[in-house]
Amino acid sequence: MDEVKEQHSEKEIDLRFIFEIIRKNIIPLVLVTVIAGAISFFGSMIFIPKQYEADAMLIVNNKKNDTQAVNSAEIVAAQNLAEVYSIIIKSDTVLQQVIDDLKLSMTYEQLYKAISVSCIDQTQVISIKMRSTDAEFAKEVIADVVKVAPPIIQDKVDAGSVKVISEARISNNGNPVSPSLKKNAIIGALIGLVITLAFVFIKTFFRNTFKTENDITNTLGVPLLGIIPEIDEKEFAR
Repeated sequence: MDEVKEQHSEKEIDLRFIFEIIRKNIIPLVLVTVIAGAISFFGSMIFIPKQYEADAMLIVNNKKNDTQAVNSAEIVAAQNLAEVYSIIIKSDTVLQQVIDDLKLSMTYEQLYKAISVSCIDQTQVISIKMRSTDAEFAKEVIADVVKVAPPIIQDKVDAGSVKVISEARISNNGNPVSPSLKKNAIIGALIGLVITLAFVFIKTFFRNTFKTENDITNTLGVPLLGIIPEIDEKEFAR
């Protein structure tokens, strides 16, 4: 029981010691954190190119004849087809035609990496996105993709149909999607805080001098018998 109380007391002392170090260095900690966050914020704004995103959406139908009734089995089949269609959209058959149509100075591999195609929440809706430093360019490419892809898909896959449900548009109300200035500022501030804390604790733990009465009692664990006061030479001469 006594050992538990002793361990608890040691933990309290350790925590008190840590908080005391932080309290004594609170001004440099806050200053460095704010400065690091500001540097990261303005550095991201100035040096990292802004990325814009354009997107469009297609929907897959399992039946070519829209007048036929659609049941749950048809929807599941359409969801499976959406996965296949996503692969076809990023194939060289589609993307190379887009390159030729727009006379892009890009290779198929470059355009393949720039475009992302995915099924939204495992549904039959396909989302096509592209990021670029030029918002209008990204929109133009996505617009051509949704124009080129449906006839090629229907020609290659003899099942179902695909229709555009959302034309190409610039996402995020035309604002850049990257870099995230707020996120980068928070990361920069945290890095500054961690580095400053590490420096403060290393400096404290490796210090081999005593500056206060508490330093002596906390480090040596012995009571303080007395203090020799600092005497001004001029006052002593009088």
